Amino acid sequence: MTGPILATRGLVKRFGGVAAVDDVDFALAEGELRCLIGPNGAGKSTFFKMLSGQIRPTGGRIAFRGADITGFEPHAIAGLGVGIKTQVPSVFDGLSVRENLMLAAWRTRPRHAAAAAVEELLARVRLTAEADRPVGHLAHGQRQWVELGMVLARDPALVLLDEPTAGMTHEETAATADLIRAVNARCAIVVVEHDMQFVRMIATTVTVLHQGRVLAEDHVDVVMRDQRVRDVYLGRQEGPPDA
Repeated sequence: MTGPILATRGLVKRFGGVAAVDDVDFALAEGELRCLIGPNGAGKSTFFKMLSGQIRPTGGRIAFRGADITGFEPHAIAGLGVGIKTQVPSVFDGLSVRENLMLAAWRTRPRHAAAAAVEELLARVRLTAEADRPVGHLAHGQRQWVELGMVLARDPALVLLDEPTAGMTHEETAATADLIRAVNARCAIVVVEHDMQFVRMIATTVTVLHQGRVLAEDHVDVVMRDQRVRDVYLGRQEGPPDA
């Protein structure tokens, strides 16, 4: 396919008289990894929730592989091949890691094929040693990886991640960066994130939102040196932003 896997045109979301997202054009290529950043109140979460079907746009259009999905419900978007992971893990704490992944794998595979797929997923999310532990007994970062594994169990063409490292330790964050880069070898990814060190670990192209609009979009190194970005997101400083 030559067109973008995901695109928005003139996307708007108003709450009362306030535009949280205001006329945003966005395009993500097949296989691309894009980080979406911005200060608090920039519209990142609202934009993510429109992409994932959690809220309906006030105006504009969202397209997945050229098909209009504006206003689709999350389950309908997922059914098209979009994996959605929100900040709070949606997992079954009383079940083991393997059982959580198996439930996800059964949605798209016959049972005889799901078992092999789950073993591969356990290795991909680095939880083979924890496979039979209840998810509720895992560390925070590991619980996030379980949910990512559940998303990947459906073999999505696109994964939407909302602040995937929130609450993680430095070691968990670094491991998550490795994991996301590996996942990107198989599918396109949009990451909404505020941790700039993490963004630098994974990003090539970054889109910056400010007051609901696209402020900048370029290679991560160019964006980090953009005076406008430093002013609105990171504060004025003489050197490139480090955090």
